[in-house]
Amino acid sequence: MVGKPILHYFNARGRMESIRWLLAAAGVEFEEKFIATPEELEKLKTDGNLMFQQVPMVEIDGMKLVQSRAILNYIASKYDLYGKDMKERVLIDMYTEGMADLNEMFILLPLSPPDEKDAKIALLKDRTVNRYLPVFENALKSHGQDYLVGNRLSKADIHLLEVLLYIEELDPSLLATFPLLKVIYFKKFPSRPGSQRSPPIDQKTLKKQGRLQVFIKLQY
Repeated sequence: MVGKPILHYFNARGRMESIRWLLAAAGVEFEEKFIATPEELEKLKTDGNLMFQQVPMVEIDGMKLVQSRAILNYIASKYDLYGKDMKERVLIDMYTEGMADLNEMFILLPLSPPDEKDAKIALLKDRTVNRYLPVFENALKSHGQDYLVGNRLSKADIHLLEVLLYIEELDPSLLATFPLLKVIYFKKFPSRPGSQRSPPIDQKTLKKQGRLQVFIKLQY
C-alpha cells in the first residue's frame, strides 16, 4: 500500500501552501514534517534529499520531489486537474503562471522590512485590481462557464481560489469590481480546501523564529 505524501517545509504558508491546496482539492490525505530548526534543514541537505538545497520537498510515489511548480504539475497530472489536452494545459499554465506572480508578492510581503511594507502593499493592490484579476474575471465572462478552462475543475481554479483568499485577507474591497470571481469561487468552494491552512507570518513570529528565519529567507 502506498503511503500518504509527506510534505517537508516550515510551519508557514510560503511555497508549500499551493501544494497543500492542490492535494486537498484532489481529496488526498498527506502528512507534514515541519522544519523547526536550522539543523533539521541542514540534515535534509546533507542526506541528499534536496536536489537544489532548498524546500519545499514532497515525498510521493517513491520520489522526493522539489521545485514548487514541478511538484504542482505532477500532482495536477496525477489527479486529472491539468486539462484534457495540450491546448487546455498551456492555457492552464498561462493562468497559473500569472497567479504565481501575484502569489509571490503575497509570499514575500511578510519578509519585507517594515519601512518598505506600505509601498509593497500599495503595489500589490495596484497589480491585483489592474493587472491580474481583470484577466480571470474576463475569462469567466467570455465563456460563461464556472471554471477557467474546459468547463471542468483544474489546478488553475484551485490556485485562483487560494489567491482570492489572500486578497480577501489583505483588503476585501479589492474584490468589489469582480462579481464573477466573488460569486463563482466563494460559492463553489464554501468549505474552502485551505481552511486549515497556517496563518500568515507576522513580524512578531519572525522575531521568535530567530536563527531559523535566516534559513527561511534563503529559500526565496
